[in-house]
Amino acid sequence: MVSREAQLVELVDADGVATGSTTVAEAHTAPGQLHRAFSVLLLDEEGRVLVQRRAAVKTRFALRWANACCGHPAPGDTLVEDAARRLVEEIGVRGAPLHRAGVYVYRAEDPATGRVEHEYDHVLVGRVPVGTELSPDPEEVADVRWVAPERLRRELADEPDRYAPWFGGVLRVATEAAGRLPAAAALATD
Repeated sequence: MVSREAQLVELVDADGVATGSTTVAEAHTAPGQLHRAFSVLLLDEEGRVLVQRRAAVKTRFALRWANACCGHPAPGDTLVEDAARRLVEEIGVRGAPLHRAGVYVYRAEDPATGRVEHEYDHVLVGRVPVGTELSPDPEEVADVRWVAPERLRRELADEPDRYAPWFGGVLRVATEAAGRLPAAAALATD
């Protein structure tokens, strides 16, 4: 099996149009290359958001809290199918219907490693039943917890360095889409 850092990602321009490909490692080497990514935000039926604490072995933003899962679709792959597969691989959730909420473009340098996230990030939102069994991969995830959206927003405002730098933008995109996505409706009711 090819290591995650050796897998290919799709490079894109500012409009999200594919321009080529490179490895995950190269895309995240300073100054960073804009590439396609996805972030999955999961809510349960009570409207709580699943957050994961990234594993200590992560090469970018280790031990920071983030959304349910993140990843990079391989060039030519289907975004939603790749995201659904990563959801199973990272936290063990199967069969959650995912809805496209929008795109968040960002660039952030990890001060601990010098690695750079420069991503055209497709935000996907799903809803799962309360009590959905989670099975986090310890190589990917150090911890998980369900948090009410209003508490999550407070924590992001009060202690932003505890969270991955993309998470606030991902939450904002999902919240803005709440009126048109049943899976995200709880985000708009705070």
